[in-house]
Amino acid sequence: MWAKEVPQGQGTVLILADSGGSNSARARGWKYHLQHHLVNPYRLQVTVCHYPPGASKWNPIEHRVFSQISNNWAGRPLESYETALKYIRTTGTATGLAVCARMLPKKI
Repeated sequence: MWAKEVPQGQGTVLILADSGGSNSARARGWKYHLQHHLVNPYRLQVTVCHYPPGASKWNPIEHRVFSQISNNWAGRPLESYETALKYIRTTGTATGLAVCARMLPKKI
């Protein structure tokens, strides 16, 4: 996990989140897990900025990453989860974009 690369107590994280679903500003479970599984164990300072409803289209990460992933697997059949993960993991750009992906073995 990327947070293990940050020395404990020396990192800050900015999370940009839309306001819908399980990561909304009102979702208690999301806040609880963020606090107990990221902030406390790694002693990170975390700032969460929620986009207004309907404004997730402004998320710069989604546009930069997903467009490159789409280009990487364009015209190729996604026959399995492993195939899709392979294309996501091998996505990159000349400017240094690298993508990490893994399959969660349980239902969320």
